[in-house]
Amino acid sequence: MTAPLTGLRVLDIATLFAGPLAATLLGDFGAEVIKVEHPARPDPSRGHGPTRNGVGLWWKLLGRNKRTMTLDLSKSGGRTTLLRLAATADVIIENFRPGTLEKWGLGWDELSAANPRLVLARVTAFGQFGPCANRPGFGTLAEAMSGFAAITGEPDAPPTLPPFGLADSIAGLTTAYAVMTALAGRDRTGTGQVVDMAIIEPILTVLGPQPIWYDQLGHLQQRTGNRSQNNAPRNTYRTADGSWVAVSTSAQSVAERVMRLVGRPDLIDEPWFATGTDRARHADVLDEAVGGWIARRSRAEVLKAFEKAEAAVAPIQDVRDVLTDPQYTALNTITTIPDDPELGRLRMQNVLFRLSATPGAIRWAGRPHGADTVAILSELGLTGPEIAALEAEGAL
Repeated sequence: MTAPLTGLRVLDIATLFAGPLAATLLGDFGAEVIKVEHPARPDPSRGHGPTRNGVGLWWKLLGRNKRTMTLDLSKSGGRTTLLRLAATADVIIENFRPGTLEKWGLGWDELSAANPRLVLARVTAFGQFGPCANRPGFGTLAEAMSGFAAITGEPDAPPTLPPFGLADSIAGLTTAYAVMTALAGRDRTGTGQVVDMAIIEPILTVLGPQPIWYDQLGHLQQRTGNRSQNNAPRNTYRTADGSWVAVSTSAQSVAERVMRLVGRPDLIDEPWFATGTDRARHADVLDEAVGGWIARRSRAEVLKAFEKAEAAVAPIQDVRDVLTDPQYTALNTITTIPDDPELGRLRMQNVLFRLSATPGAIRWAGRPHGADTVAILSELGLTGPEIAALEAEGAL
């Protein structure tokens, strides 16, 4: 079956996570993604986290379904070659500081002149304008600035940052959506446009109605640990065998089922039990009832009882559990790459969603630095002497 984005060509000239993730998502559904890296300074994600046999494992995930080539865009030959590539592409994704591409003669004016149908996605920490635009920035700063850290953690503990690239990942997902939106616009107008993606913005949207709460009520959300201001019981609870489970009662009917299950149906008749917000104000008594009941039973007993009662519960799992979880297994959420040239068999997350008629697929994991440079340039029409000249200039 033909993947839905087959025929779309994407140049990924970004580094690290948000921009490259967007390109990965497009590649998963058939886009031809060409990863362009500096000849001497490859994407730092190749060196992030654990390695095996000197091969970065994070890159194997982030670089999947991408052909790789090297190009120094600050060199004259690099600039010329990128413009030739841009003329054949549908999308370029970049994350240099504002003004960097312009300094190299590769700004929107030059790129759109080479290809009026091009979509240029510019992914930066703070966007293309404003007082912070030219500052260096990473997702961590977005997690701090957006209000995420301020509401995360225990009430009497410091604000908490996530131990993974949350803001970058949200921005990557959003960038892929923005690119497809811009391409839909191109289908109607015939011309491309610029996507300005500031990493500090999508995470603010994900945080929900905090701005309107404060605007209309002066309400400032506080850190509540694993509890919620919107419903209760909602927490993590330890079982008799030392495991942990998470319980959520966003729906009133589920909250009532939980209280009947743990032997406290009397609490349902309390006037404050009728709404999630009022229940949250009585979280201590609800947590005592639910936590006490769970503490006397094993995790297996708790999960079985909650399932029978049609109440919402999930085990707190680490990645070892995820790899054997029956629901993830049924969904094929973790898939196997059987024959990676560098690492052999390896497992990673599958494509992000399932399409019934034109599904995505992982065709290969992240490839070595510059593995496809000569092939891509040859397909572009460059001759052997022209490629040699680029190498001599240091552009490759």
